[in-house]
Amino acid sequence: MKPLYESNLTSLPLINKGKVRDLYDVDDKHLLIVTTDRISAFDVVLPTPIPGKGRILTETAVFWMKKAADILPNQLADDVTLADILTPEELEQIQGRGMVVKKLKPLPVEAIVRGYLVGSGWKEYKKTQTVCGIPLPEGLKKAEQLPEPLFTPSTKAAVGEHDENISFEEVVKLMGEERAQKVKEYSLALYKMASEFAAERGIIIADTKFEFGEDENGVIHLIDEALTPDSSRFWPAKTYQVGKNPDSFDKQYIRDYLESLDWDKTAPGPELPEEIVDMTLQKYQEAQSRLMENL
Repeated sequence: MKPLYESNLTSLPLINKGKVRDLYDVDDKHLLIVTTDRISAFDVVLPTPIPGKGRILTETAVFWMKKAADILPNQLADDVTLADILTPEELEQIQGRGMVVKKLKPLPVEAIVRGYLVGSGWKEYKKTQTVCGIPLPEGLKKAEQLPEPLFTPSTKAAVGEHDENISFEEVVKLMGEERAQKVKEYSLALYKMASEFAAERGIIIADTKFEFGEDENGVIHLIDEALTPDSSRFWPAKTYQVGKNPDSFDKQYIRDYLESLDWDKTAPGPELPEEIVDMTLQKYQEAQSRLMENL
């Protein structure tokens, strides 16, 4: 499969290139999101694409947004199609990677939910017995399930910069008590729904992040991506063991590879070997297959 590192659509104005997504203006009510095969790690966009990854992320995000529609509305537009706005050549270029979405005002936080003690949370816990400043019981082990899922928001960093964890009180300062409380409630409800669904399919969702936007009436919507291997840690339940670094169906495999290199985690990132690319794609495909099989 030929990878798409960046899109090139001439019929619509390009608004922004994110770490993975290219954003185009459609009209006063709609945007086009194109999910490329770019991959980022440690907030750096790597020079090597993962062929087909953009399609997997798009299909997975659409799946979860529709599944979560009884919790809150989402960004997906149903009144404009890709065929309405693109030429046949452009349709072919972004096949399976494009979403026409409503224009919404993004809320200024990454809404992270952690269900297990891993990654930066584990590193912090070992030092201070907290995760993002939230006190936890003594004696928890690496990769152990937390007593209850934690809402641990962060800032939204620009490409090449690092997100920073912030407290719930800081979220309130950014967008008000009512909005902050709704974002927290929605995030925890989405995580509960998704983790229960995934568990039935042999996947543990260790943590994940959500993004939200609001319409002109202040109604909060789920936006960007949701519960994909790019934005979540997916672990195979069959091999999961407390105290050990779990296998995963996500980009932790790439992070682990990069950690083995003499790289300072600043741009430009290193090229990925073919075997790392192939294994990453297999992991993403496995996650999608398990979550969406028989549906």
